[in-house]
Amino acid sequence: MTPRLPDPESLLALSFPSDPQVSPDGQQVAFVLARTEEEEPHAPQADWPRPRYRSNIWLSGGGPARALTTGEGRDSAPRWSPDGATLAFVRAADSGAGQLYLLPLSGGEARRVTRFRGGVQDVQWSPDGRFISFLSTGDDEDKRDERGQARVITRPRYRFNGRDWLPERPARLWLYDVAGEQLSKWHAPTVEISSVAWRPGSEGVVFVSSLDDFLASQWQNEVYGLARSGEVTQLTHWNASITAVVPHPGGKRLALIGRPEGQGNTQHTHLYLLDPEGSFTRLDAGHDHPVGNLVGGDCHVGALPERPVWLDAGTLLFSSTVRGSCGLFTATLEGEVRAHDHQPDAVICAFTARGGGVAVIRESATRFPEVELNREPVTDLNARLPFPARAPQRVTFETELGEGEGWVLLPEGDQAAPAVLSIHGGPHTDYGHAFTHEFQLLAARGYGVCYSNPRGSVGYGQAWVDAIHGRWGSLDMDDLLAFFDRCLETFAQLDPARSAVMGGSYGGYMTNWITAHSTRFQAAITDRSICNLISFGGTSDIGLRFWDDELGLNFHRRQDALRLWDLSPLQYVENVRTPTLIVHSVLDHRCPIEQAEQWYAALTLHGVETRFVRFPGEDHELSRSGRPDRRLTRLHEYLNWLDRWLSLKDTSAATQENEVQETA
Repeated sequence: MTPRLPDPESLLALSFPSDPQVSPDGQQVAFVLARTEEEEPHAPQADWPRPRYRSNIWLSGGGPARALTTGEGRDSAPRWSPDGATLAFVRAADSGAGQLYLLPLSGGEARRVTRFRGGVQDVQWSPDGRFISFLSTGDDEDKRDERGQARVITRPRYRFNGRDWLPERPARLWLYDVAGEQLSKWHAPTVEISSVAWRPGSEGVVFVSSLDDFLASQWQNEVYGLARSGEVTQLTHWNASITAVVPHPGGKRLALIGRPEGQGNTQHTHLYLLDPEGSFTRLDAGHDHPVGNLVGGDCHVGALPERPVWLDAGTLLFSSTVRGSCGLFTATLEGEVRAHDHQPDAVICAFTARGGGVAVIRESATRFPEVELNREPVTDLNARLPFPARAPQRVTFETELGEGEGWVLLPEGDQAAPAVLSIHGGPHTDYGHAFTHEFQLLAARGYGVCYSNPRGSVGYGQAWVDAIHGRWGSLDMDDLLAFFDRCLETFAQLDPARSAVMGGSYGGYMTNWITAHSTRFQAAITDRSICNLISFGGTSDIGLRFWDDELGLNFHRRQDALRLWDLSPLQYVENVRTPTLIVHSVLDHRCPIEQAEQWYAALTLHGVETRFVRFPGEDHELSRSGRPDRRLTRLHEYLNWLDRWLSLKDTSAATQENEVQETA
């Protein structure tokens, strides 16, 4: 029997692992598994399916994992007590914020600790097990929109992608005395805290914040120490980005992920060791790759921890993106970097290490993300795939900096196939060996999917990233089209007369740019895109700093604005002839929806076939972790548009009127 070709609804059959937390003895792992269920499973509406994510905590001691918590809500953030006897976690009802619970692993019901109006985040046990710290806005409520009240804005940053309006008061750091069952507010910062870590002796924590809101908007952070007494001490004068901080086991020094003063967003993040007097040493010197996983995939729902871990007083374990892969590496105090668990054709998208054990989530282009404990799988989620995954084939292209690479995912058989060029976002991210449901779906439906890492991508060294500084739409476009030409030359199955270009975020920018400078593609899909670099600067949640780093320009300076307009696809929109599907989310504050509105209006005025699909309630992450029903709608829109313009098959979409569609 011929297997059924997958459709977007195949997404509903998948379960998504996240947040693998290894036990103190290194012999168990607790993790989160998200599944898709009807919003009202006991009273479903046949005419209006409403799939939603549910999640529970799962546990494994090395064999097949089992569900530790059950229910119809959302359980997340499992955290082991130092003695391994209790698991703290966060539980959220469908309409409520997540609250802190404690579950005795010897048996018994979970005990609720908090009853805030706001949610609980970043739960951490003190190393001695006496306390739990977490961040929360407590009982703060903001009903101004509900009441129709005005907002008075005085801060540089007041909205953020995935969060919408930022709270007037930052989340406070709370302290819970486990034995005494006493909860107290520990510290109320003036600027939001972004990373917290307990000191080894349990005498307090260190955290990352900024001196003021403007410096925070410029990604200038510092590390602070917070004693149990509540006393705060500034520990650094870093004046630059800090992603995470990890106290050294000796207690006095700190390791951090960041960039030194004077380096911007285009620089790789690296590992630095800070001495108490303020001097620092780069621990991964000679390792010309960024810390952390930057390989894109669309099967990540939930938290993906990758904070470095001290294996001993002289060795730090961290993850790093290398070409199209991500693995675990060690760095010594002497700056020697070695591979610890790195497969060149796989991606470790999350890890924790403790007690000699390591828990990871590992995936590949043909293997769905799986949880592993000490390199042995404890899940078998790949077996649940509703269709066989196809293996991509590597294609190279030449540049002035050396060989670039990409991949082609071909459909089954040898019939001629339309070719789709997909462009990743960032631009400093990476395509590679992550499992991508969207690509597998397109290939299974008969499309050849071509995706690559042009100059500007990470994983290929700092020079590869720096090549497009101030030069968006130049070398990157050359690389993308050179790669696509190589794909067409290499695989006769790909039909150059039926081709499309698509991408999201920076990939959406490049889609707009390419269609404004070339008519070679028969269709385009631009998702969460940018078309006007000037208005982006004043509306994006990162706009106050982003163009300074990427282009050496900024929208509020007249001479810079003229150059930003030169780099804006909107200036060249009258050249566009390619039928274009525009997809955007209303709550996208990274690439605000005004960008899509401008592109739609301009294409309409120039008579270009255009369809604009707007998603309420979604942000920049729709394609990766948005509400399941909206993700399905997005994929159906993609397929219908490609089918219509690349003539893969007859479809009712070919007769649809050009319209703006608001998806509920």
